[in-house]
Amino acid sequence: MATAAQWIEGARPRTLPNAIAPVLAGTGAAASIDGAVWWKAVLALLVSLALIIGVNYANDYSDGIRGTDDVRVGPLRLVGQQLASPTAVRNAAIISLAVGAVFGLVLALTTAWWLLLVGAVCLAGAWYYTGGSKPYGYSGFGELAVFVFFGLIGVLGTEFVQAERIEWAGLVLAIGVGAFSSAVLVANNLRDIPTDTESGKVTLAVKLGDPRTRTLHLVLLAVPFLATLLLIARTPWALVGLVAVPLAVRANAPVRSGKGGLELIPALRDSGLALLVWSAVTALALGIVG
Repeated sequence: MATAAQWIEGARPRTLPNAIAPVLAGTGAAASIDGAVWWKAVLALLVSLALIIGVNYANDYSDGIRGTDDVRVGPLRLVGQQLASPTAVRNAAIISLAVGAVFGLVLALTTAWWLLLVGAVCLAGAWYYTGGSKPYGYSGFGELAVFVFFGLIGVLGTEFVQAERIEWAGLVLAIGVGAFSSAVLVANNLRDIPTDTESGKVTLAVKLGDPRTRTLHLVLLAVPFLATLLLIARTPWALVGLVAVPLAVRANAPVRSGKGGLELIPALRDSGLALLVWSAVTALALGIVG
């Protein structure tokens, strides 16, 4: 039986910035057009946190029963390391996703009915990332999915449920958050190229190869700061987003120095930290305008 600490680690708390940042950014975008609604922001955050925990447990379950995690070098895996039964981890995933669905239902019913369709797509995306007979995460589409779900949908959805409209600054924020979130996954998949290749998991990193994956990580980390420059058109305060530059440089350091395996874990951590700081300070800057 897995301990409580192991269940918490299995939820992969290092990925939580990917869930928090879109809500911060979307709320900042809503505030910049006088549309922020605090209780909807809280609900959006609960949806995002529940979904990312659900997808993490779902990945643990699906990868574990496939044997993909048998030789993994990264963080703890509940099923792969036989710390919990596949059924228990699957149920944890289902419960987490169901909790997110309930909070999402409240947002849809108080905003627009068609958000139910968006929610259904998000739930399917969470499960079929590594689940089902043909998981898209095994075909090189993981980074694109992260960009769409945690960038475009996460930010613009948060903005819409509060302001009931979206505008260009929200889109720019969504692109920046999506790029950062994708950088986290790129660092993760760069670390796992040897084991993923061995297990037959064809991620984008496996397709690109080691050198080009390292270049992609650098490009993705640069995108949010280009977004910062665009957001100056909304408010000069947007320049505070540049305070995350040192964190992004630190995140890319193990990648550009050619490190691999466990030595790349700081790249995941610092990419997520840069994402969180950039989103928070930029959201605050836009909120000042509102």
